[in-house]
Amino acid sequence: MDLAQAATEVLAPLGFEVLELSVSGQGGKRRVLLRIDRLDEARVSMDDVTLATEVFGLELDRLDPFESPYRLEVESPGAERPLLRARHFERFRDLAAKVRTGGETVKGVIRGVENHDPENHDLGNHGVDNRGGEGGTLLLEVGGEIKRLPIAEVQAWLAEWPSEPR
Repeated sequence: MDLAQAATEVLAPLGFEVLELSVSGQGGKRRVLLRIDRLDEARVSMDDVTLATEVFGLELDRLDPFESPYRLEVESPGAERPLLRARHFERFRDLAAKVRTGGETVKGVIRGVENHDPENHDLGNHGVDNRGGEGGTLLLEVGGEIKRLPIAEVQAWLAEWPSEPR
């Protein structure tokens, strides 16, 4: 059972994007972490987190994926915000990001995206692992040079928080 798919199916109609869903721990110490963003790119409010928690909690109750108790935690992206789609890189242009590709992790400044169809609203693999989920090339400035990295082949996170909401 794909919990990320289940979360996307119940939360997308409410205006939320599933950025990350992870399950850790075992037995009664199992933790389900769901990181969401708003599809309209507004700030995620406490009311949003509460609504997503209630709706996805009910879906987990319906699916009953675990034999033992678990703790559901729903968060806004915060400082560990994953960058999964071309639109994420466009949204956080000129901010620093940590990018892992080909076994190497680099820190650079997002300078834009090339060769991407902005009409493509594919959410990739529902926020869990987007490699292969979307085309386009990330332009990342590292040490004064522009690296061109295929978005489908990178894992990336913001390395600085914007001074103004984006």
